[in-house]
Amino acid sequence: MLTAGSTTRTAAATNAAGALPRKKTTSGTAYHEAGSGEPLVLIHGVGMRLEAWAPQIAFLSAGHRVIAVDMPGHGESAKLPAGSRLEEFVTWFGRFLDEMAIDTANVAGHSMGALVSGGAAATFGERISRVAYLNGVYKRDPEAKAAVLSRAAAIPVSGVDKEGPLARWFGDDADSITARELTRKWLNLVDPQGYAVAYAAFAGGDETYADGWKDVAGPALFLTGSDDPNSTPLMATQMAELAPRGYARIVEGHRHMVNLTAPDIVNSLLAEWLSFGEDER
Repeated sequence: MLTAGSTTRTAAATNAAGALPRKKTTSGTAYHEAGSGEPLVLIHGVGMRLEAWAPQIAFLSAGHRVIAVDMPGHGESAKLPAGSRLEEFVTWFGRFLDEMAIDTANVAGHSMGALVSGGAAATFGERISRVAYLNGVYKRDPEAKAAVLSRAAAIPVSGVDKEGPLARWFGDDADSITARELTRKWLNLVDPQGYAVAYAAFAGGDETYADGWKDVAGPALFLTGSDDPNSTPLMATQMAELAPRGYARIVEGHRHMVNLTAPDIVNSLLAEWLSFGEDER
């Protein structure tokens, strides 16, 4: 496991997390682009927006063409229809690559974005050079599945729950304070309908592409926090064992929003992942 020390620059991550300028594709997907070189596409999770990747954009754009995208119904991106499943989100992502004229890319996804990145690797893997699966789920146990399906069913009735995710995603440590408030801000900005559609796909999608890891040829990083109660270290290690070039990295003492609460460690691990050549393990 990796431990975040006092050099973790949570304050720097906060300063970098103001609103970022966006462009839009012809179908209405909003994105922010920085740097040049080999493409790296970043996909955030449910309720978030592309600014959630601010520490990674700032660091990784020094050597890559970094493209952070607003997921459908989030940020400034157009919605998908009600009832869209994880498969439709993966199709959306393939269309985004087409619209950006990207033949092959490295893809990192967080939470729901991890499910989309894993689905892309399983569905059109020839276009995905490497995949990083941050705080992503894998075959939830019956209790966890029942809980997430219950939360999804409640959204159309009671609206977006802002406090529940914050309680699950963050501890009370100093590294989490600023990141929690940023996350609260983004949850307050989310479109309720877009959130409901994405959360339902997230709740029902943990097994959709779960058996595809054995066919993912490129380097596959599975990263989570040691204290993430839903995207657990066990899930990360199970997926890593299935992928031919998979490996797990666990950040000690952190939960779900590890890319914001331990940005230095996550940036280092992503840089390591991006350095692996196609013939390396």
